[in-house]
Amino acid sequence: MKNAGFDLWFVTGSQHLYGEETLRHVADDSEKIAAVLDDDESIITRVVFKPVLTTSEAITSLCLEANNDNRCAGIITWMHTFSPAKMWISGLSKLNKPFLHFHTQYNRDIPWETIDMDFMNLNQSAHGDREFGYICSRMRLSRKVVTGHWSDSEAIASIAVWARAAVAALDARSLRVARFGDNMRDVAVTEGNKVTSQITLAYEVHGFGVGDLVAHVNQIPDYEISGLLKKYSDEYHVASDLLQSASLKEAARIEAGMRSFLEEGNFKAFTTTFEDLHGLAQLPGLAVQRLMADGYGFGAEGDWKTAALVRNMKVMASGLHGGTSFMEDYTYHLDPAAMAGLGAHMLEVCPSIASEEPSLEIHKLGIGGKNDPARLVFRAKTGRALNASLVDLGTRFRIILNTVEVIEAPLMPKLPVASVLWQPKPDLKTAATAWIYAGGAHHTSFSQSLLPEHIVDFSEMMGVECLIIDEKCNIEEFKKELRWNDLFYHINKGIC
Repeated sequence: MKNAGFDLWFVTGSQHLYGEETLRHVADDSEKIAAVLDDDESIITRVVFKPVLTTSEAITSLCLEANNDNRCAGIITWMHTFSPAKMWISGLSKLNKPFLHFHTQYNRDIPWETIDMDFMNLNQSAHGDREFGYICSRMRLSRKVVTGHWSDSEAIASIAVWARAAVAALDARSLRVARFGDNMRDVAVTEGNKVTSQITLAYEVHGFGVGDLVAHVNQIPDYEISGLLKKYSDEYHVASDLLQSASLKEAARIEAGMRSFLEEGNFKAFTTTFEDLHGLAQLPGLAVQRLMADGYGFGAEGDWKTAALVRNMKVMASGLHGGTSFMEDYTYHLDPAAMAGLGAHMLEVCPSIASEEPSLEIHKLGIGGKNDPARLVFRAKTGRALNASLVDLGTRFRIILNTVEVIEAPLMPKLPVASVLWQPKPDLKTAATAWIYAGGAHHTSFSQSLLPEHIVDFSEMMGVECLIIDEKCNIEEFKKELRWNDLFYHINKGIC
């Protein structure tokens, strides 16, 4: 389903050398390709045809227009004919939206019996796109290159992945994260430079005393609580007597207050910490789970980087099968025959990943020193998934992702939390070793919807290093990649 709020611009390059008739053919062909992409339901945005560009002035004007259009998530470029690339320098140097270079051509096959010089003059993508590719590389511009005919399903699928990443990158430009309290005391990985993150990633991180949240919670009228209790009864397995409990009513009040606070401040992600609950009767569990299900990003213990990444990945995954959630690597099953990792948290796992209707329950929580909190209890769906972690290395940010296979977990009757059991790729020993070498956090964003390609495309748009741990991972080669990346990111800003 198309997201009506975002567009991708289809931009074709040519030149006046070939005459007006050829340029009319270029425009007609380009408009047809844009229409095919726009009609494809796998591409989440609209694809909007733009007039063919033949001068430096026109290119610069379009790039500036794209920068200032809040609907434009990025541009798709294609050179139908030869388009001298010096014309593109001014515009590309000013463009601050992602762009994809679609290396395609209008005709799929060479018309062997009829091909002539008119055909050759019109259909020059084979070297027109190389000219454009050179100037992009010469200018050290980050972009995605997709090669293949515009009817090729693999090429369209790759464009569709990039489109989702572009929408997430645009959303990140206005991403405001609310931190209720600070991060968990003495924890290193949940810290980070918030000024640098705003400069490089555009994340705005705002800190609030938990009392600011409590003020909203205390203003919630009883009728809102009654309405939420009705929703709980309709959406989850919940014992009838639990609906009348003071603890569940307080959980509903916290949810309504938290939602009010976030909506009023236009926040799309938030954090909490069990070390700062003054004025709250219980640690927000149910509220966090339900807000995540509605698209908010979340990070526990003040982890604003993970909160932002969860939001980014939820935007990318919108409308896809499967869910996305805040997650934590909690404990291992080290049986040599079936090694696996158990992901869970005290309370805050998103029900979008549930394999069955969640059960709403209240249990004791041996941390935080507050009343017994409400939470949704469930197990995750089995199948392919990935975990991603965003960490601050001091001089740059890094995203680490690990592909996993979620497997059926045995019953755990004494562990009343949401959980997921996975086998990391290529295996637990290799994956965990590589993750630790890379400095990956214990908090992650877990997704059943996204492919590594989504995360790679998003990382490149945001200017963030991305490391992949999958079935091809080899520890010695991975360590070399870490060393090479350290060198690259150290000198990259000085290369021109």
